Amino acid sequence: MLDLVIQNGRIADGSGNPWFFGSVGIKDGIIVEVGAVNSESRETIDAKRNIISPGFIDGHSHSDLLVLNRPMMDIKLQQGVTTEVVGNCGLAPAPFVPKYGALLKGYIQPVVGETQWEWPWHSVSDYIRELDRTGISENVSTYVAHGALRIAVMGFAGRPADKQELNMMKEMLKEGMKAGAIGLSIGLLYSPGRYASKEELAELCQVLPKFNGILSTHIRGEGNNLIPSIKEVIWIAEKAGVPLQVSHLKAAGRRNWGKVLKAMELLEEASARGLDVTCDVYPYDAGSTSLTTLLPPWSLEGGIPACLDRIREPATRRRMIEELGEEQEEWDNLVVSTGWDNVVVSSLSRHKEWEGKSIEAISTEIEQSPAEAALDLLLEEDGMVSIIYYHMSNQDVEQVVKWDRSLVISDSLGCETGKPHPRSFGTFPRLFSKYVREDKSLSLEQAIRKVTSFPAQRFSLGKRGLIVPGYHADLTIFDEKKISDTATYQDPIQHPEGISHVIVNGILTIREKENLRQSGGMAIKAAAAKCLFQHHTKQEAAHG
Repeated sequence: MLDLVIQNGRIADGSGNPWFFGSVGIKDGIIVEVGAVNSESRETIDAKRNIISPGFIDGHSHSDLLVLNRPMMDIKLQQGVTTEVVGNCGLAPAPFVPKYGALLKGYIQPVVGETQWEWPWHSVSDYIRELDRTGISENVSTYVAHGALRIAVMGFAGRPADKQELNMMKEMLKEGMKAGAIGLSIGLLYSPGRYASKEELAELCQVLPKFNGILSTHIRGEGNNLIPSIKEVIWIAEKAGVPLQVSHLKAAGRRNWGKVLKAMELLEEASARGLDVTCDVYPYDAGSTSLTTLLPPWSLEGGIPACLDRIREPATRRRMIEELGEEQEEWDNLVVSTGWDNVVVSSLSRHKEWEGKSIEAISTEIEQSPAEAALDLLLEEDGMVSIIYYHMSNQDVEQVVKWDRSLVISDSLGCETGKPHPRSFGTFPRLFSKYVREDKSLSLEQAIRKVTSFPAQRFSLGKRGLIVPGYHADLTIFDEKKISDTATYQDPIQHPEGISHVIVNGILTIREKENLRQSGGMAIKAAAAKCLFQHHTKQEAAHG
């Protein structure tokens, strides 16, 4: 007796192969029969000749706290997402050291969000246990985040780590990897990640090979410095001997449009030399981050409180404004490449009336220069300002989406208020409506592979991402002719159309847009990490 049978569907199994008619039989959370299923079952779903796909995997999001605040995760389940990978861009809530707790919370809040309760964890393993304890409705896997490591050891010190500090970071990284993290994420655009040299990062990455870990990187510059930034992370990965995942590959700023082709060429050349390298991309021409990310790097040394003090001090404030108005050699000035008219405020605590307005529009309203208005806004909001900035070419985005080395992700922020980026609510339906149905840039099966088996294999998520016997029953049923995103920049908090059922570990979780409030999810520990570490440990003991 099976628990559930999905009948009368077109099965796109996640491999990239053509779909085929058939049924899927599930027992104890596992797919046990595919194709002709004749066994009796306790429950049956008629797929009505719609697509039966593996559940979508969001391989890069910032739902680290959102999944604990809102464990029923309607925001992703309604998109057909059954698994998220968090801890990206060096931003994560663990490790958490009380001494630097305020700095860490201020650092991640505009991207990862906040909680109204005290964090019950200190280590990455504590955080993973909290995911299991909470009763989440989707699966979650995490990186160890370099920014959180650095803050736990040395706060926001704007200098290289010394040997003792680096060793402490290595031990924390090792602890997280033993707990089942999939690798290390770095955010070189963000302070304090940007204070680390490539040599320091390569040394830290020496921990990863013992755990089959991957290096994921938000590169140092995505605008004028895109090409040297790509070369830098290739150097780090080759030096450390680790697989490389380039986060949200793009070229920011009109003058840089087209450079993604050169970046892709560099990554292909690295692959030809033997580097295991892939990237991810979100299917929109606008990004989203914190307003402080646009500031000069030196202004963020010491964390957000120190930055706000510098804004209050007339001389340093003038220096910030001058630098924001000019091209910079040492860092990507996204204000110059994007323009204040393309920087839109998405989330505020106090000035809710300005959400959805550009910095330029706000500055006109209050009769200040855009730079002055941005700095004053940071002061009034205690540095917690999330933004959307329009800085990419749709042609560039399409080039990366089509590339066989790319998987598609949301990069969604953890903000729950205001006017968040529509990618939070629409990424995965948009992939199918725009790039499959409208533009025909991808076949249906290619698009499904990019959000199922590809990320499952890339991130060591175990037996997920394929519809084959023995795999976890994470499944999404959708109408390929109707699936579409309804979230817009003006009205982003809208669920998509065309997805009828979502099943997580064999548990029916979404039925015709109704969230059944089932806690079928789990914290996924990297499949290869523990056994590989034990193998290396035994080898070292044998040679000891």
